[in-house]
Parts: sequence; C-alpha cells; structure tokens
Amino acid sequence: MQPEISIIVPMFNEADNVAPLAAQVFAALRDERRSFELVLVDDASTDATWDQIIAASRADARVRGLRHGRNAGQSAALWTGFRNSRAPVIVTLDGDLQNDPADFPRLLAELEKHDVACGMRTNRQDNSLRRISSKIARSARATMLGVDFQDTGCGLRAFKRPVLDPLFAFNGFHRFMPVLAHSAGARVIEIPVNHRPRVAGVSKYGVWNRLGRGIVDLFAVRWYQKRLIPAIPITSFPSNAAQDTPPSPWGRGPE
Repeated sequence: MQPEISIIVPMFNEADNVAPLAAQVFAALRDERRSFELVLVDDASTDATWDQIIAASRADARVRGLRHGRNAGQSAALWTGFRNSRAPVIVTLDGDLQNDPADFPRLLAELEKHDVACGMRTNRQDNSLRRISSKIARSARATMLGVDFQDTGCGLRAFKRPVLDPLFAFNGFHRFMPVLAHSAGARVIEIPVNHRPRVAGVSKYGVWNRLGRGIVDLFAVRWYQKRLIPAIPITSFPSNAAQDTPPSPWGRGPE
C-alpha cells in the first residue's frame, strides 16, 4: 500500500540507535491514522548499522533500508531517501536520537497551514563549541541571504513533497533547505522541539565540516538566490491549449 508519510533518517555508524529509534517513531505515531514508512538510509557504515536496519525491517514491514555503496555524507543520504520514498508528506530526523520523534504530531499538524515545518532546538544539548559555531553560522546566513531562521541545522522537519521540486542536490543542502524552500515561495515555519543528549555513537561533525564548510556554501546559495528566475504567471492562447501556469508549485511567490 502506498504510504502517506515517509520518515527518512540518514545514518552512519549508529548501530546502537537503530532499534530504539524505530521503537520511538512507532510510539510517536501510534495515533496517526495515515499510513507511513520509516526509511533508514545507511551511508556505508563501518559498524553493524546495516545489520540492525535489516533486523528492524524483518521485525516490522513499515521499515525500509537503503544502503550507499560508499560514504557520501548526510546530504546525499537524505537525497537518496527523498528519491526512493513515495509519500506526499516527508518527515526527516537525525539518526543519533537527539531529535525526539514525540514532536512528529506537532510538526505534521503545522502542514495544514504551511508547506514546511522545521524544528527549532530551544534547549540544545550540545557542547559550547557547537552552540557558538551555530550562532556564528546563523548570523552569517541572515547577513548573506536576507532571511533569518533560528535553527536551520535541526534535522527534524516535516514538509510536502512538492517542496522538493525547485530544490537541487549539493553536499550541504540540508543546512539550507528552509532558506531554499522559502526563496522558492514555500510557507515555512519554525516550532520549538525537544533536543536530547547523545547516548550512543559519536558525532560526525567538527568545526570545519559544520561551520567552515557551511560558510563557504553560503556564497553558492547566495549566487543561486540572485540568479533564481522568479515566479512568472503566463497566459496561453488558444485558452484550451494549456492551463494557465501558477506562479509557483504552491501557487504563490516569496513573501
């Protein structure tokens, strides 16, 4: 049966987190009437992550596993999940259990009025270096891109599949997804979500691949914003040859 919600989780060396994450997702959605699938994307882990994903899938048919043939990074794992999932609504979260699946219902409820609902970690359980680097990155994004989202690094998001249509895949796109969606005309909202300390595995990010590379990517995203063709309504003749084209996938332009 075609699922109505696809939950996509990129994972790299998170063997101890696979089973608890699946259990928490199922518990969070126990009252959800729509069907859903849990898509776990293994980015060529070197531990037993893939074995645990297979075990989770055998235990519950709603779990699907995808595995990269080589390590390609978080953005690539997310994109693999997007391209190989089927539902009209997509939810993402990180595989380290710091995101709380209990926030799913509130994110999904926001899609009644918005196209993208992003988690905003108000009580971050990270070390001081990561918190400082996030503040620096936020200031740089606001200055360079002209839009200020408090927490674009939060992996907990829910959005409608058409949001992906104007986006493009590049290494690091996941950090800019709210900005890119907003630039294309999507209605984006941030809502406070729970953030938990890591209990298993180790962080895959340091200063360079979180802050340094993110700032470099700012210039590419800024270039894209400046070159983006704006939404252009058109009229056809004869009128029955084609329907008038809406100005954006959501029928609206950027605010």
